[in-house]
Amino acid sequence: MTERLLAGPPLDAGPESYAAHRTRLGPLPGDSGRGEVIQAIAQAGLLGRGGASFPVARKWSTVAERAGGRAVVLANGAEGEPLGAKDRVLMRSRPHLVIDGALLAAGAVGAERIVLYIGEEHVAAHAAITRALTERAAANRSAGAPGIELIAAPATYVAGEESAAVHYVNAGDARPTTVPPRPFERGVDGRATLVQNVESLAYAALIARMGPAWYLEAGRAETGGTTLVTIAGAPKSGVLEVELGTTIAELAAQAGVMYHVGSPVLLGGYFGTWVAGEAAWNTPLDPVALRRAGASLGAGIVAFLDPGECGVRVTARTLDYSAGQSAAQCGPCVFGLRAIADAAARIADLGSHQEDLVRISAWSRLIAGRGACHHPDGAAGLLQSAMRVFDRDFAAHQHHRQCVARQAGGRAA
Repeated sequence: MTERLLAGPPLDAGPESYAAHRTRLGPLPGDSGRGEVIQAIAQAGLLGRGGASFPVARKWSTVAERAGGRAVVLANGAEGEPLGAKDRVLMRSRPHLVIDGALLAAGAVGAERIVLYIGEEHVAAHAAITRALTERAAANRSAGAPGIELIAAPATYVAGEESAAVHYVNAGDARPTTVPPRPFERGVDGRATLVQNVESLAYAALIARMGPAWYLEAGRAETGGTTLVTIAGAPKSGVLEVELGTTIAELAAQAGVMYHVGSPVLLGGYFGTWVAGEAAWNTPLDPVALRRAGASLGAGIVAFLDPGECGVRVTARTLDYSAGQSAAQCGPCVFGLRAIADAAARIADLGSHQEDLVRISAWSRLIAGRGACHHPDGAAGLLQSAMRVFDRDFAAHQHHRQCVARQAGGRAA
């Protein structure tokens, strides 16, 4: 497979310069070609890379229909997921591709303002984007283009949710809003707002240059193209670009994982899904196939569980993080997640109350769909998948006060 987003200079060589970027890829299509860009993206079948896998062309069309030439583009590079790294790697190594995508989107939806929303802790990415904007200003290549501004996103998980991002730009408060209108209806400055993940924008910039047929040359399952994936818990952890349709087993081989095929894997990160078994390892990493299997790539994360780790303890730590990242605006988050996290911690520490295991199962079903945002849904889904994959481990912790990983000589925390 020919790499696409990450083609060019080595990732450890620093940000690609504007001159090198233009020499390698050429200019974006002129204004006459931008009217056709949404159609090209639709033909390519590009899906968003921020977690929901929503069709990019449909999102752009929806904003364009409501814009009246006054839309806003918010390029989302918050990446608050603890295990994620793909967006920051893209921004710090290929900043001009991200900016190209934002400019392209602005032309397609009729935007007069662009906001690059970058996690405040992603220092190298912020520096690379800043330098890239300076290079473009010096080259006077953005004359007549919408103004571009950088805003540092708070280092919280919920800050990357699209309504939270809009709320922060408008009011300095990165909490999800609870009722319509949605950002595409009325977002930044009360205008129709396109909130799009930076990887999605970068790929749109390549499709605009190369065409949908080029994009569809890659991909081995139902969805075409490649995607960036963050590999965690492996000897060769890091960011890879892989064809959609690649399996977990193939990723494991690339990442140097020697675990038994079928060992537990966390897909999608802290608000993802635990999967295990040979069938799961051989399921294509494709949005359609994963949806049928009750999972998703989410924020593009594949985390392998070391055989010496305890799945119950890892899950408990993740739930504690989730409770700490609450948006603090509804009962399911403030009280429900904390109660679940505390009970899960007691089970993990072999000091649970008699009904803790039954309670966390019931509570996770109770809070799903009842929050002011989807934050509690993600935590509940992760717990439910963990209780399926690690069912024997949870039972041993609860009923026998035994940790299988500890007995096997693994890490106890």
